[in-house]
Amino acid sequence: MRSGFERVLEIIPPSYAPEWGSGGIFGLSYCKGVLYYTLAFEAEANFVSEGGRRVYRFEELGPGPVSGGDTYNAVACVDDRIFFGGWVHNPVIYKGKRGYEGEIDFRNKYSHIHVYDVRDDSIKLVWSESIRNESRWAGEVSEIIYDPLKSKLAVARGDGHENLGVYIVDPSSGRAERASSIPALKGALFLDYACFDMQEDWIRGVDGIQCMDLVSGRWYRFNVDDWSKVSVDGGDVLFRGSGYAISAYTRYFHFFRGGFIVGNPVEPEVGGVSFIRLFDFGSHTYSQLSPQRSNAIASGGGVLAPFNAFTHGLLHADITRDVLRSINDVRGPSVLVYITPPQARIVGAYGARITSIAKMGSQILIAYNSAPNLGGRDASPIDIGYRGIMAVDEDTLLNRPSPPVTFRVRGSDVGTTTFGGVPLAGYKSKKVIVKTEKSNSLVVYEYDAGTPANLVSSDRHSVSPGRNVIDMEGYHNIVSMKFSEPSPDTFIYIVLS
Repeated sequence: MRSGFERVLEIIPPSYAPEWGSGGIFGLSYCKGVLYYTLAFEAEANFVSEGGRRVYRFEELGPGPVSGGDTYNAVACVDDRIFFGGWVHNPVIYKGKRGYEGEIDFRNKYSHIHVYDVRDDSIKLVWSESIRNESRWAGEVSEIIYDPLKSKLAVARGDGHENLGVYIVDPSSGRAERASSIPALKGALFLDYACFDMQEDWIRGVDGIQCMDLVSGRWYRFNVDDWSKVSVDGGDVLFRGSGYAISAYTRYFHFFRGGFIVGNPVEPEVGGVSFIRLFDFGSHTYSQLSPQRSNAIASGGGVLAPFNAFTHGLLHADITRDVLRSINDVRGPSVLVYITPPQARIVGAYGARITSIAKMGSQILIAYNSAPNLGGRDASPIDIGYRGIMAVDEDTLLNRPSPPVTFRVRGSDVGTTTFGGVPLAGYKSKKVIVKTEKSNSLVVYEYDAGTPANLVSSDRHSVSPGRNVIDMEGYHNIVSMKFSEPSPDTFIYIVLS
């Protein structure tokens, strides 16, 4: 007889779940002997123990059938309670297809917070909201931070059209009050502050960090007007879609598409605040890899952070072919990065995306998905991805040799902007291959992931027409790069083994 936990480690094939493309497994958390996760887009909240599995399909919100659930890992374990949030369609309305395109009706889309009591295996609806609109929705619940001083929930809402910002929710009464009107998607507890991103324009992404003092209720805001001034390699970063946040080393880490910002956003004069570029393969395009729609955890005292190869995709939308190609171009594998300042090291390489990670005993659980979250007119009556959970021994994951990886970059995607941010630690063979039709020069920046970060060197390499192989043997930290002249037809391969 297999335990409930062993039955979790199975591949979940596509099934009925009307939404945009593929959801995944979110909120993965192990709390007081219970493994929680939500299967999206099927909108199934699972609570697994040695005794079996409990599945909740959001019956408190409607008669079903349902879709959605959570796509941002909005969960907080507090004593014997698991607060889980997100969004759900109940009942779901699929408009059908016109040719190759499909659409969803959002009139029954709810933002929600529930609580599961570990002691008596009970589920209660804490709060919900819907604006009942066919094409617009209320801000989804994308982060839950528990305030241990006031026993309330600080909730981020940044994905939606109305009621965005940071809300304070009383779990005993269900009352919700807006504490900040600046849209926020993700955040974390930092010292005695609840910190969140500031993302007023979801296309532009993170503009800075906002923190609420849990003692006084006062807000502190750290705005970044020029990212090149806080960037360790001196380059800018655009389209900073928010990923996740975590606190470690008495610093606040906030990851977004392009890398992460680290430091003290409340008192930036104490240690400073730096932007560290990671896996940025086209700052002025909608390129991926990115840490979006995933989460980071503390492991072995360091930060274990996923960057996904293909989180978002589009098949049908009113955009140019170049933008469509840039969005759908897969530049390398999804990677797990282990950050122990001043070092960042790749410790895992996987497929399309990692949607959630968690620690359960001596194992790291990794939830994965073979397909992206789509959008526009790409709604489907079924979830198009294969999803699952794999278990890896924590000590093995953190101490095994770095996996071989290759990243491919197009010159048309990077132009003369700074790109890269690839950790080289742990690799014996490190090469950059440039295939081009024109002479150029490539500046390589080497820097660490320290707190504060440090620029080690800046070197210029000549590039000739044809195939160029640049040996990176002399570099041991993180490297980013920049061409002196634009070269749209150039291909760059970063090969590590």
